[in-house]
Amino acid sequence: MRIEPAFLFDLDGTLVDSVYQHVLAWKQALDAEGIELAVWRIHRKIGMSGGLFTNQLLRETGLEISPERVDRLRRHHACAYRQQAGAIRPLPGARELLAWLTAAGIPWAIATSGRMETAAVNLAALSVDPAVTPVVTREEVKYAKPDPDLFLAAAERLSRPIEHAVVIGDSIWDMLAAVRCRALGVGLMCGGYGAEELQKAGAFRVYEDPADMLEHIDEVGGRR
Repeated sequence: MRIEPAFLFDLDGTLVDSVYQHVLAWKQALDAEGIELAVWRIHRKIGMSGGLFTNQLLRETGLEISPERVDRLRRHHACAYRQQAGAIRPLPGARELLAWLTAAGIPWAIATSGRMETAAVNLAALSVDPAVTPVVTREEVKYAKPDPDLFLAAAERLSRPIEHAVVIGDSIWDMLAAVRCRALGVGLMCGGYGAEELQKAGAFRVYEDPADMLEHIDEVGGRR
């Protein structure tokens, strides 16, 4: 008997065009705290957990950052990001891909390193209701990407074994998490990472964006 795969999606840079808004929001938050960090360095950290972001920040700046300051940074970032809500759009083919999976009876869920305070903006742009669609956010797991907890929790919400899941993400952190939980990783280049980077991190297929993935859905376990 054929077992339909479960599709577990990252959110930022995978389904919604929001990576650079996050980068600018973090830049604004860091500036508010008097912390200098080049924009390109911030981009390379989007998608990992806030804890790892902070650890790498410490390493690159040599600053001592207290828990209180970490919390202020998070709140500054969330506020700055929400101010850009009107500019957040679904990536090409994102809504169509999710609609196709639903019509085909293939279960899917969203697993994001973001907290609901920022994820809600993206879900609204996608017209996804977390009361109906399984959505796992940072608050619900102990560790975020590149740890696999988010994807494990999403597979559990769908009552599907993680070994039969396909993880779709735009960053190396998504692909590393997929490898660690023995899921298949599919990389999308619409978040700024290149095909070679995603493949080296564990992606077995790489597409430009959700529209390109939908066009090749049979390659990753879908059936037209």
